[in-house]
Amino acid sequence: MAQTPYRQIRAVYDESTITVYQAYCPEIAIAAVQQQKLSASPKFLPARMTWIKPSWCWMMYRSGYSYKDARQSHILALKMKHEHFRELLMHAAVTQNQSGPLSQEQREKPVRVQWDPERGPRLGVLPYRSIQIGISAKLSTKWVDEWVASIEDVTETARQMKRVVDEEPDLRREDFVARDLLPKERPYEVDEELARVLGMD
Repeated sequence: MAQTPYRQIRAVYDESTITVYQAYCPEIAIAAVQQQKLSASPKFLPARMTWIKPSWCWMMYRSGYSYKDARQSHILALKMKHEHFRELLMHAAVTQNQSGPLSQEQREKPVRVQWDPERGPRLGVLPYRSIQIGISAKLSTKWVDEWVASIEDVTETARQMKRVVDEEPDLRREDFVARDLLPKERPYEVDEELARVLGMD
């Protein structure tokens, strides 16, 4: 089996869209699903940095399978068209692991990227990285209004996964996949220009 690259995007995607995840409070999530718009609830604040991620397991880690924080109790799967996902990332500055403060150019970028340790189904650390994408107020409205193609609440899958993690300690990764508790994420190819922006080369 080929070794997973240290920095690689892995995601659920098809010919037209890629899926990313974020967790929200019930008021934001329920309205967002009903109206298919994240800003449907007045509690959604575009001025706040929003962090999305294509890794299901990292979303489980960040939200504690949706149990960690009432403000993150509903997990949404957000689909974006490939061209919009690329455009989003082309606006990014990679902001971690640097010795000094951000440069003026980095501070002006409307998107932040961090490469954090990937997680397994039981949230153990894996030896490669997962991308986290922070969308600032400068781009948030465009992302919400134009680039989120569909919204689905996947909280129950996260909670079923947590029950299985607690009750079946010997379950293997492929078993989680077979039970539809772990999405079949595949390497997501990017072009050379975007790879340079994301620090992947």
